[in-house]
Formats: sequence, C-alpha cells, structure tokens
Amino acid sequence: MNVFDVPQEVLRNPVSEVLRTPESSPCPSTNSGYQFAFSEQLRAHYDPAQQAMWSRWAPAPRPCFNAELLSDIRRYHDFLENTGGRINCFGKEHTIDYVVLASEKPGVFNLGGDLDLFKRLIAEQDRPELLRYGRACIDVLYSNYCAFDIPATTISLVQGDALGGGFETALASDVLIAEESAVLGLPEVLFNLFPGMGAYSLLSRRIGMKAAEELILSGQLMSARKLHEMGVVDVLAPDGRGESATREWIARTEKRRNG
Repeated sequence: MNVFDVPQEVLRNPVSEVLRTPESSPCPSTNSGYQFAFSEQLRAHYDPAQQAMWSRWAPAPRPCFNAELLSDIRRYHDFLENTGGRINCFGKEHTIDYVVLASEKPGVFNLGGDLDLFKRLIAEQDRPELLRYGRACIDVLYSNYCAFDIPATTISLVQGDALGGGFETALASDVLIAEESAVLGLPEVLFNLFPGMGAYSLLSRRIGMKAAEELILSGQLMSARKLHEMGVVDVLAPDGRGESATREWIARTEKRRNG
C-alpha cells in the first residue's frame, strides 16, 4: 500500500464507520471490585486490593482483532489515560498500579488480524479503510506499550494461542505471563508477509536483534516454555494457574516496592 495514494483526511482521522462502535456502559460493583463494560467483546474489572485493572476480551465470531474490538480497546485505553492513574469508584479513590490484559476465550489469547475483513477490503480495493484498520491496530498496541500515559505496570496474561498481532500485543506489555500449554508465534512470513505491528522492535528489546530476526523469519509457533527459556516470556505458569500466578507476581512486586 502506498500511503501517498490515500487522501490526507484519512491519514489524519483513522476513525471510520467500520471502526466505530456504540458507547460503553458501566456495570455494578461486586465484592471483589468494580466492573466496567465497553461492549460484549470487552469488559474490565478493577481490583482495589491490588490496585489492578483487569480486562478480558471475547472477540466474535473469530478470536481476532475485528474492527469493533479495536474501537472498544481504543475507548478502554482512552478511559485509562483519562483517569491519570487514579480511579474514583462510589466515592472512593484508588490508584491504578497494574493493568492486566487477558482473554475470555478458552485456549486462545488472540489470533491477530481480521482476515475476513482483509479479504473484503482487498476485493473492494478499499485502500483507505485498510489503512484505517492498520493504524487502529498500531494505535492500540502503542498505547499499551506506553502504559496509557499513567504510572502503571502493564501485564499480558496469555492462557492460549497468541499468533501474529496477538503475539505482538502480548509483547507490548512490561511483563508477559503465559501458561505452559500456550503457543505463540509469528507465522506471517509463511504467507510472504511481515509482522508489522512492532514484532522486531518488541522482540529485540527482550532477546536481542539477531534472535528476534531468527524467530520472525522462522515463522515457527513455539511453546510458552521454549519462549520462557529464550527470555521472551517472563513468567511461566502451570495450566489453569495463570491468573493466580499474575496475582502472586503483583503481590511479590508490591512487597519489594514497599521495602
């Protein structure tokens, strides 16, 4: 795609009808914290005991970054940024020290780009909409990488397959926690494509440029255990123990932080 073929108003404004969804709605509090609903595909939960905001996505019909989910994530990230790292729930103010990203889909974290959307837009020769979609993907990944401009530690909890853009999104967090049966990888090269959401930069920061290049060009899907040995995965958790491993990591970190 040549961006110079695209009208400048498209470059300035990545929002479109394809990427627009209804406003979010609040959910009631529970004994363990506060609930926030951004759509049927994205919900968040704030745990005041650990000052942690958890989000879980459930994209449908495929566990990928469909356009509606991207809009939901953008709205969620804007919500986090606008808090300034402090959230007021029912008259009580709390800090947001940790932001955890996970999936509600059993066995799948995220499979990356929306191939059905790609196919349709390519058939329609709709370059502006493809560009908007690509920019929306980059925007939400970069927002997570920058921790939403709040003083929080970001954590990706991978409890299933994380492929392509799904793997890149997991890499964009400060800490990557994965269950042993999870499979992660960048298969784009097998289709004469390149992982364009930051894979090389994100991997090279963890394992160096040479190892990052080798992993990308191999197109291999790797176990969480292997990637833990390589230094890509920070914490390896037994299957079914990912959430508790995340809470334990937060507790250990808080203990060190408090001396």
